[in-house]
Amino acid sequence: MTEAAIVRMEHIWTRFGDNVVHRDVSLSLERGKILGIVGASGCGKTVLMREMIGLQAPTEGRVYLFGELLQTARPKRQQQLRNRCGMLFQGGALFSALTVYDNIAFSLRELRVSDEDLISHLVCMKLSMVGLGADDALLMPAELSGGMIKRAALARALIMEPELLLLDEPTSGLDPVLSEEFVGLLDELQTELGFTVVLITHDLDTLKDLCDRVAVLADRQLVAFGTLEDVLACTHPFTEHFFHGQRAQRVFAGMG
Repeated sequence: MTEAAIVRMEHIWTRFGDNVVHRDVSLSLERGKILGIVGASGCGKTVLMREMIGLQAPTEGRVYLFGELLQTARPKRQQQLRNRCGMLFQGGALFSALTVYDNIAFSLRELRVSDEDLISHLVCMKLSMVGLGADDALLMPAELSGGMIKRAALARALIMEPELLLLDEPTSGLDPVLSEEFVGLLDELQTELGFTVVLITHDLDTLKDLCDRVAVLADRQLVAFGTLEDVLACTHPFTEHFFHGQRAQRVFAGMG
């Protein structure tokens, strides 16, 4: 186990009854890198992400988070490790009954931070980082555009200054312009803050523009893992279909 690895998964098997979701999956992600997870719908991408931070335990195998084996860590220690992570759920998943401000402040209050001046300072700082203003903090989620929801959800994910940021389909539901803006924002923040990223995406431009590593799940296995160039060289039928279609050929022109 190298100290630089933020996440390491060794020989992961996941079963739900007789249904095998993951068969002998192994991967690791170094500090400061961005990993994109790709696969068909229902192949277990979100389950794998949940297993990375101990929200769900694999049936077999070992998961290390920040160098610690999750399966032998006590629940309190697992939670301490998860507190070093931030999560942006698919669709944003903002609490509909809370303002943007209270959504972003939620984690701080859950951890019993009682200094409202400190909370206000941190919330305003994160709002600014994601390109939202003080007036936006007073809005309810129903009053936000799709792009604003993603930015508010990103601010909430960043409020604890995570070392590991996990994003589930961060650009889904956004038009191409907003998607490009969001990817640019994420790239800028990752460069500035140096956090490690795991993201699930089907967006080819996001994979090309953002990801240092790509993991491809198909047939219940990890069929490709490495740089985008490595994945483009994979001959598995899913990678051939996903990475070598007409649009993919335009996006990845000159690569592979």
